[in-house]
Amino acid sequence: MGLARYVAFRVAWAAVVSFIIVTVTFGLLAAAPNPSVQKAATQAALEGGNPQEAIERQRQLRGLDEPLHVRYLDFLRGIYTLEWGWSDYASQPVTAALANAIFYTAQYSIPWTVLTILLGPLIGVYSAANKYTWRDHAATGFAFFGYAIPNFFFGIILLLIFGVWLEWIPIVYQTSVPTFSLANARQLAIPVFVLVTGSIGAIMRVSRNESAAFRNATFMKTARAKGVSPLRAYAYHVMRPTLVPLSTTLVGQLLAIFLGSSLLVEVVFGIPGLGRLTFNALIAQDTNLVLGSTLLFTFLAVVGNLLEDLAFTVLDPRISYDDREL
Repeated sequence: MGLARYVAFRVAWAAVVSFIIVTVTFGLLAAAPNPSVQKAATQAALEGGNPQEAIERQRQLRGLDEPLHVRYLDFLRGIYTLEWGWSDYASQPVTAALANAIFYTAQYSIPWTVLTILLGPLIGVYSAANKYTWRDHAATGFAFFGYAIPNFFFGIILLLIFGVWLEWIPIVYQTSVPTFSLANARQLAIPVFVLVTGSIGAIMRVSRNESAAFRNATFMKTARAKGVSPLRAYAYHVMRPTLVPLSTTLVGQLLAIFLGSSLLVEVVFGIPGLGRLTFNALIAQDTNLVLGSTLLFTFLAVVGNLLEDLAFTVLDPRISYDDREL
C-alpha cells in the first residue's frame, strides 16, 4: 500500500470510528429515561393531572413515540447537519453555545499547544545533551514540578499571588477585553503557563530518553568527524528520530490535558470556554448541551489520533506501507 492510499484509509477509518461513536451514543440515549418526560410526569402529578397523559404528550412532542429506526435516522441527520437541539442553560442553540465557548478556549489552547510542542522536545534534547550536569537536573526539576503539582491547585496559588496580592491580572477573566490586545495576553498568561508546565513533563522525559539513545550513535560520531556543528547535528540527526516515538506521547498528553485539566483551569480563572460550559451544563442537567460537548470532545480525540497516525508517515521515512492490508 502506498502512502497516499494509507492516508486515505486512515481518514476513512476515522470517519467510521466517529460513526460508531455516534451510534453508541444514540443507543445509550434511547435506553436511558428521558429527563424531560420524567419532569413532565412529576409536574402533572403535582398539579393534580394525569401523569400518564403528560408522559404520552411529551413523548409525542419529542418524537419518542416514533419507531427506533426513524429516531435513529433523525438523530444521524441532526448530528451531521449540526442540528443539536436547544440548550436551556445557555438559552440558545447548542451549536451556538459551543461555538462561543470554542472562541474562548482557542485563545489559551492554541498558544499552550504551540509552546508545549516547541518547549517539551527542546528541553528534553537540551537535558540529554547536558546529561547528569546541573543543567540536566534544573531542566528535569522544572519539567517535573509542573507535572507533579495539580493544575487547579497551581492555578489557585498563582491567581492568589498575581491576582490578589500583586493585582497584575484580573481575578476573573474579562470577556470585554479585545482578543488581540496586551490586556488579554496578560490575563491569559497564567492559565497558559499552568497548562504548559503541566504538559511538558512527560514529553520532556520521553524526548530526553530517546535523544540520549541517539547521542552517541554512529551517525552522530560521523557528523562530528565531518565538522557538523552540534546544533545542526542535534536538529537533523537527533530531533527527527526522537519525534517518532514522541508523537504518541505528545498527542495523548495534549488530549488528556485538554479534556481534563483545561476544565479545571477554566473554572479557576473564570474562562467561559468548553470546559466550564460542560461543567455548568452538568450541574444544570442540560442533556442536549452535555451531549453536544461530549460529542465535540470525542471528535477531537478521533482527529487527534488521526493526526498521530499521519505524523508517523512524515517523521519516519523508513516506514513501508507496501505490506500493510486494508
